[in-house]
Parts: sequence; structure tokens; C-alpha cells
Amino acid sequence: MGGISIWQLLIIVVIVVLLFGTKKLSSLGSDLGASIKGFKKAMNDDDEGKDDKTKSAPDADFTTKNLSEKTDETTKDEQKKSDKEQV
Repeated sequence: MGGISIWQLLIIVVIVVLLFGTKKLSSLGSDLGASIKGFKKAMNDDDEGKDDKTKSAPDADFTTKNLSEKTDETTKDEQKKSDKEQV
């Protein structure tokens, strides 16, 4: 009753083909297919990465620091700032 019939879909397809042309639509279809294929591959790689997470290297490029090391750095930074203010 309120749905789209086959005739309405055919009219829409004809209008789209007339507007864009078959060459552009085929390239659009191949680009869309390649992007979906790449997305599926990335999802599969992500799923495999979850299993090997314990074996892989950490994501961060820096070393972790304890809270005491962080406070030492902040006091050094504060000392540098105060030295600059005194000059």
C-alpha cells in the first residue's frame, strides 16, 4: 500500500542512469565494492589483532612513568620557570 512498486524503482533507475551515465555509475560501483572489501579486510585484521594482543608490542611509543617520577619532572619544570622569572 505505501511501499515502492517495481515500476517506481525502474523509473528511478532510468532517471539516475540518464543523469550520471553508465560509465560514471560503473566506476562508482567498482569504487564502492573496493571500499567494502577494504573495510571487511580491516575488520578481519582487527579481530585477529585482538587474539594476538598479548604477543604484540605495546601501542605507545613512550615509556610509562610512576607518579613519583612525574612529580619530580613537575618540580624541575617549576624550578626552571622560577629561574627564568628571577632573571
